[in-house]
Amino acid sequence: MTLVAKGVGPSAVMYSPEVIEIMSAALESSVKSLPEPVSATQVHYLAESILHSAGRGERDAGALERIALVELRIAPRG
Repeated sequence: MTLVAKGVGPSAVMYSPEVIEIMSAALESSVKSLPEPVSATQVHYLAESILHSAGRGERDAGALERIALVELRIAPRG
């Protein structure tokens, strides 16, 4: 089984290929649900949220998508 690491040192998080597929599906679904045009900043917020939630152990693509979209809605606008 191949693992992919995020970060270095004791705070590193390892993701299996299966988890990467789940995270990718969640990101793709969440981006598709946004109205056009979708900015790079929005995609960044979504991806960051999905990585964070997966790092805490969430493995359901639907839950990852919902969490990311809620966090995007409450993210400060700059």
